[in-house]
Amino acid sequence: MFDNLRDSASNSSFYEEESNELYKEPASKPMLAPVAKRNNSRFLGMTAQQRFLVSLMLLFTVCAIGTLAMFILGKMSLF
Repeated sequence: MFDNLRDSASNSSFYEEESNELYKEPASKPMLAPVAKRNNSRFLGMTAQQRFLVSLMLLFTVCAIGTLAMFILGKMSLF
């Protein structure tokens, strides 16, 4: 497999002018009609109600973790 590897490397230049059979230019594609853009606004595949619920859950989670952190650090107490 690697017989005469140095000889073959010295005989040819690095930038070969031969055609490369592994890479071929793609054939020109016919022009397709533009696809109409959908007007429904979906972020991450969720509806507006689902996004609202996720944002409320995130808000309550941040508030709960912040309150617990303030209790642990002694910045807030019950009495």
